[in-house]
Amino acid sequence: MSQDLIAVVLGIVEGFTEFLPVSSTGHMIIVGHILGFEGNLATIFEIVIQLGAILSVLVLYKEKFLHFLTKEGWQANKGLSGIHITAGIVPTMLFAYLVHSFIKEHLFSPFTVAIGLILGAILMWGAERYIKGHEEYLVQDVDKISIKQATLIGFFQFLSLWPGFSRSGSTISGGLFVGVSRKAAADFSFILAVPIMFVACFYELLKNIKLLNIGDLQMLAIGFVVAFIVAYYSIVWFMSFLNKYTLTSFAVYRIVLAVVTIWYFYL
Repeated sequence: MSQDLIAVVLGIVEGFTEFLPVSSTGHMIIVGHILGFEGNLATIFEIVIQLGAILSVLVLYKEKFLHFLTKEGWQANKGLSGIHITAGIVPTMLFAYLVHSFIKEHLFSPFTVAIGLILGAILMWGAERYIKGHEEYLVQDVDKISIKQATLIGFFQFLSLWPGFSRSGSTISGGLFVGVSRKAAADFSFILAVPIMFVACFYELLKNIKLLNIGDLQMLAIGFVVAFIVAYYSIVWFMSFLNKYTLTSFAVYRIVLAVVTIWYFYL
């Protein structure tokens, strides 16, 4: 398979899975293994296409991010603010910094991804059962989320450091457990992702920039554009989905994918 075709395939995988509760990292590890796309170029490529996915959130939520650049955007009583975002990201960023090397060394394999997929599915099922029967009492608007809820959702984000668990799956489930609706939790999850992913991507990019080859720029550009476009429409579709359905179907998909992954790689 040519590099350009690999870029398209992985750009689609990244764009479609980055903000769905199915684990983009898990899918990238699995598909990367299947395609045999590993090594230095794969490391740089995955960073670049994640930046493409981040850009889609900036475009879709541009009014929120512009609001954060104003003085009012840092007043906690004026809706979702920079304080809420800070409360949601600081615990995870500090913890991620401490365990980053361990995770890279020990948890990036199809088997550990399969375990993460199963545990994440159990978390989502548990969250859905927890809110069953009293969904009308949940916070329905992201601008109504409290600082305490934002902080607690940030702690649930710890789970996403395990590849396969899913950042959006962890944060949306966490939102349900602390009294936030699926849609409001998803909005918060996507906005929360931008600073965390931006810092993580640039940290990795600076560490690996020496591996970049000028001849690989075309592949990187294709992957970036494809990831941006697919992520944009993936988010739009997912938000529409959450207006009608629960997370249960994603939990089932995760279990099936975990079983297939273990069968494909280990049986």
